[in-house]
Amino acid sequence: MLTEERYSRILECLKECRTISVAELVERLGASEATIRRDLNSLASMSKIKKVRGGATVISDNFDFSEHPVEAKEKMFADEKDAIAKYAADTIRKDDFIYIDAGTTTEKMIDYIKQTNATFVTNGVSHAKKLARKNLRVYVIGGRFKSSTEAIVGAESVEYLRKFNFTKCYMGTNGISILNGLTTPDAEEAIVKKYAIERSYISYVLADHSKFNKVTSVTFAEVDKSVIITDYLPDKNFLEKCIIKEVAK
Repeated sequence: MLTEERYSRILECLKECRTISVAELVERLGASEATIRRDLNSLASMSKIKKVRGGATVISDNFDFSEHPVEAKEKMFADEKDAIAKYAADTIRKDDFIYIDAGTTTEKMIDYIKQTNATFVTNGVSHAKKLARKNLRVYVIGGRFKSSTEAIVGAESVEYLRKFNFTKCYMGTNGISILNGLTTPDAEEAIVKKYAIERSYISYVLADHSKFNKVTSVTFAEVDKSVIITDYLPDKNFLEKCIIKEVAK
C-alpha cells in the first residue's frame, strides 16, 4: 500500500472511531508497527491528527477562551440546565457533606434540594445566600471575590478546602474534552475546582450538551474523575471514557 493510501485509510479510520490505537491500525492496514508510527508522526506534523500515547485521535475540539458573565449564562440552555439541576439535587442523601461549585447550573440545583440534614460548603456567593434562605447549614470558603462569575477563588480558597473530606461535590465546567479533560477559562477557579474534586468521595459535573468537545484555557480534572450529568450526549465516544447520565428535559 502506498504512503498516501495509508494516510487516507488512517484518516478514514479516525473519522469512524475518533480515537484509534497503533495496534488497531496495524491490523486494519496490514502494515508494520514502525510504518504506522511513522505515518502518525507525519500526519501529526501536518496537523491532520493528534498523537496520543499508543495511537491517535481526531482534532475536533472547539477551543473557546472567552468567558460569559453570569447574566448571559443564566439565559443559555435554561430548560436543559433545569432538568440537570433537578436530577443532581435528587442524588443528595441525608447527612451528606457537600461542596457546591459556583455556576449557573449548580445554583439552579439548590432550588430542588430537599434533604435538610446535609451540610454544604460553597465558593458561590449567590449559592450561599440561596442555601441559607432554605435554612440549610452552609459554609462559604475564603478567598478573592471574582465578580464576573460571583465565585470565591485564589490560594486562600485552596487552603480552606484542604481540611475537608466531602461525600460529594457538584461542579460546573466550561468545556468537556476526551483529550483535554474538564476545563475552565480561569486558572484560579481551576485550582479550586481541582481540589474540591480531589477532596470528594464522589464528584458530579453538571453540564449541558453544548459543553462537550469544547476546550477552554485550564484543565482541572480528567473526564473519568467524575460522573457527568447532562441533558443529552452529542458524542457517544465519551461513553468509553467516563460515566454519563443523560436526563430528560
